[in-house]
Amino acid sequence: PFVRGGVASWVHQLIIGNPDLKFGVVFLGSRKEDYSDILYKLPENLVFLDVNFLFDEKSLPKPKSLNGSSKVWSLRYFIKNDEPLPKFLKKIDFYTKDVPFEEFLYGRETWKFFEAVYMEQGLEIPFIDFFWTLRNLFLPIWRVSSIALNFVSFRKKIQLLHSPSTGYAGFLSSFLKDALKVPFILTEHGIYVRERKIDILSTEFLKSKKVFSNNPFDVDPLQKLWVNFFINIGKIAYDNADEIISLYENARKVQISLGAPPEKTKVIPNGIKVEEFNPIFKKASMKPKIALIGRVVPIKDIKTFIKSIKLLSLKLQVEGWIVGPTEEDPEYYRECVNLTKVLGLENKIKFLGYRNIKEIFPEIGIATLTSISEGMPLVVLEAFAGGIPFVATDVGACRQLIYGGINEDDIKLGKAGLVVPVADPLKVAEAYKSLLEDYRFWQLCSNTGRKRVEMFYRFEQFIAEYRKLYFYYMRA
Repeated sequence: PFVRGGVASWVHQLIIGNPDLKFGVVFLGSRKEDYSDILYKLPENLVFLDVNFLFDEKSLPKPKSLNGSSKVWSLRYFIKNDEPLPKFLKKIDFYTKDVPFEEFLYGRETWKFFEAVYMEQGLEIPFIDFFWTLRNLFLPIWRVSSIALNFVSFRKKIQLLHSPSTGYAGFLSSFLKDALKVPFILTEHGIYVRERKIDILSTEFLKSKKVFSNNPFDVDPLQKLWVNFFINIGKIAYDNADEIISLYENARKVQISLGAPPEKTKVIPNGIKVEEFNPIFKKASMKPKIALIGRVVPIKDIKTFIKSIKLLSLKLQVEGWIVGPTEEDPEYYRECVNLTKVLGLENKIKFLGYRNIKEIFPEIGIATLTSISEGMPLVVLEAFAGGIPFVATDVGACRQLIYGGINEDDIKLGKAGLVVPVADPLKVAEAYKSLLEDYRFWQLCSNTGRKRVEMFYRFEQFIAEYRKLYFYYMRA
């Protein structure tokens, strides 16, 4: 509830769409200072909200001198990708009894283990920097295990677990399933491991070339440790989940390639309340204003959008609107603002912050995303419902949404916009231009998008699919 849009909005819709069921939410955040206040009106059927910050140093136990347990060396399996994780690492007892939190934090065995990994990797960074990096990689596991312990007393009240990702949320759900003996449903919107890999490979502080490496294209060993970690905790979620849901078929195939048992996988597309956009659809028109609707963060590649507007403005009078929160990555936001100034776009690019999209759609002619990774963006469906053609990069389910792909009837509907390559401002600008200069094509895309959501992406269909799953597992 501290984050606007995306998965948070999806969770909110799922809760209010099942008013006869009682929900509890366990929030896993980074640090308290990274979030503002609650941004949603909490539904009446949300009966508890448990807020946790995984990297809050203030709540750590006081340092003490401990030998620690040699079992801590088993953490090696998390940062390797050539051996399966032992079963005991998938159980909460390892983190609460075999290697308690204090022993992990302050035990000499932990230091020796970190030292051995450092020497093995042959890294150039100082050991003390490596120590804190590896410590912060493993720290949330113990945080998550302590959160799970807090829910043991709720054993008779909780009938079902539902995680909206793998990662730490899926890890927590795996622990809770073991502790509470209840079913666990996993839904992945984007593929979590792939998105974390993008974040990790673009993070400067996780770059440390191996000593004497002659190949400049080697994957950095420190980054590889982090990638392997998220691959392995993802496998734990896949192993423990009773049902693994993706939003589109290609994502299901990627899940299987990452270790999800095929027989557990299922596709349930997102859905929206189409009728709520009727007034917008009736007024939709081809205006020379293009809105990127998304968070101002690197994975949304706002800079490619800004560059594309510069290219387009050389040929057409056009405005580019960036509609989404800017506080999540202040440094990236500043870089984007500076880019608009460098390109002389101060009067053509507007950063509007978070806004109700129903206020935005009547003012624009095209909606867009230039992301380098997506799942099945709700904003694409919402734009379609409002009769707004969409231009998106070829990531996630964007091609399926824009060109059709659920079945032959969907494909026959045709285009509801255009799909463009990732990080290619020229192709993005050309796509905008082709829509803004051809009213017949714009109108065709507008009508096709509306038909597509009416036929295949209705909120009622989405809720019905999840209700079917919920009641099946709660009865079981």
